[in-house]
Amino acid sequence: MAAAKGADGPVDVIIVGSGAAGGMAAHVLTKAGVRCLILEAGRDYDPQAEVNMFAPESDAPLRGTGTPDKPFGYFDATVDGGWQVEGEPYTMTEGSDFRWYRPRMLGGRTNHWGRHVPRFGAYDFKPFSRDGLGADWPIGYDDVAPFYDRVERMIGVNGGKLGLENHPDSPPGCLMPPPKPRVPEMLITAAAESLGIPVRAAHTAVLTRDMPDKVAPRSACFNATPCTRGCTIGAMFQTTTSLLPMAKATGRLRVVTDAMVSRVVMGARGRAAGVEYVDRKTGQRHQVKARAVVLAAGTGETARLLLNSGEAGRGLANSSGELGRNLTDSTGASFRAFIPGLAGRPRYNEDGIGGQHIYIPFWQYEQQKRGELDFARGYHFEIGGRFGVPAEAALPRVWGKDLKQAVRNASGATIGLTLRGEMIPNKDTFCEIDPNVKDKFGIPVLRFAFRWSKHEVNQVAHGRRAAHAVFKRLNGTILDPDLPPEQIMTAGGEIIHELGTARMGADPKSSVVDSYGQTWDVDNVVLMDGATFASGPHKNPTLTILALALRASERLATRLSSGALA
Repeated sequence: MAAAKGADGPVDVIIVGSGAAGGMAAHVLTKAGVRCLILEAGRDYDPQAEVNMFAPESDAPLRGTGTPDKPFGYFDATVDGGWQVEGEPYTMTEGSDFRWYRPRMLGGRTNHWGRHVPRFGAYDFKPFSRDGLGADWPIGYDDVAPFYDRVERMIGVNGGKLGLENHPDSPPGCLMPPPKPRVPEMLITAAAESLGIPVRAAHTAVLTRDMPDKVAPRSACFNATPCTRGCTIGAMFQTTTSLLPMAKATGRLRVVTDAMVSRVVMGARGRAAGVEYVDRKTGQRHQVKARAVVLAAGTGETARLLLNSGEAGRGLANSSGELGRNLTDSTGASFRAFIPGLAGRPRYNEDGIGGQHIYIPFWQYEQQKRGELDFARGYHFEIGGRFGVPAEAALPRVWGKDLKQAVRNASGATIGLTLRGEMIPNKDTFCEIDPNVKDKFGIPVLRFAFRWSKHEVNQVAHGRRAAHAVFKRLNGTILDPDLPPEQIMTAGGEIIHELGTARMGADPKSSVVDSYGQTWDVDNVVLMDGATFASGPHKNPTLTILALALRASERLATRLSSGALA
């Protein structure tokens, strides 16, 4: 094999991936004196040099409309990625509908994520003990809480007190002040709470105060541009403006981009010796060696790497047979209504921070425990509503001046409640290696099998009834089509919260890794991304990925310094 270009010299740890988990691993390990090499499949990306924060959509091709290569719009931070990547296919079993999003850029999904960062609660770590479905985590909330505290302070999270069952509050000093609710959000709050539905300040990884730092200073959000474009001032958390620059400043981190890792290479004593990767620009293969390998490539890619490593047809670290199994994604559905009381309201700056200022946490745990609901796990609503182009369904069939006036009147009068819910792992949802298809680098691709169970379908039906109750309380005109819940649900993978393909556990016979992400079969291969999740609660996973990566990285640093991985 050729020497790894740009990766000369010894390293202690190879980190595959540079997003939330990879960035955290690099930050913690280099700070502890560990020499690290990040291999990132995507291209280099510097938001401070590349992001166009202020250009109007009218300056963009197609006025910024999404295209296959830029699914979220022309100015979006996504670079070379999406649900489809040229030359890098994936397949599906018959009857499955799954969409696998891959960012393909330094910083991964942290460059363009939603930034909603709720903590998992005690029920979320022990779901089997509560309802007999899925599996319990080998750790509980109390094990992770100190790491949540540290991550919130480290990345900058704004939010307020929740005071609700299974929605843990952060200790004093962890959170920045939340932004004030917008007018539509205040209206939703009044309507929802009159129905007994709680509304709270969302916990969001966007700065509302400056975070000074000698290496990576970050400024408070100035409430003016879409976060999806990236952030040159570092207000929203992304590893490219925080963890990665800080890790590089130690002098112990090197990064190789356009490095598509194809497999883990084994050495003596049943340990990994390093990895093999393909230069995406030249197609040349390289091998690099290290004392330990951290897989932080994302749930699907981490599973693919392990399945393509080790014993042919079985994969590496798969003595349990659970590798690729237990795949989940968040359920998703969107509900909208036209609210007459918001029509024609005075114009003012309603931008705020990117995304919602408030949200609706799940509130019916007691009813669920008593068996009064026909689904076993919770959901929450993320809230939308501000000035912008109104929904077509909210406009009358008029033309010319009348249409212009109708658009002005309806702008800001459409509100939305977007459901995100928990999926319970099922035997029919998994990923495996397709025996007949390879990507342009010659690497076998993943094949996905996916289906929702009755629990997820019933959950969405319940959520629609709750959303419509709020809309009716506001005398709103519901804009949703009258379709069965199965037809309004997002496809698997579309919410980009896929988790669980190499779940953690207390028993090597039924899990792939221990509570620190260390594979049972190969003690110097550590997983730090969403693949290790034993369940996929309705709460967005990134904060928990960061907290678990912090916890796992500190343990790995201790093992390296003690000589346990000599």
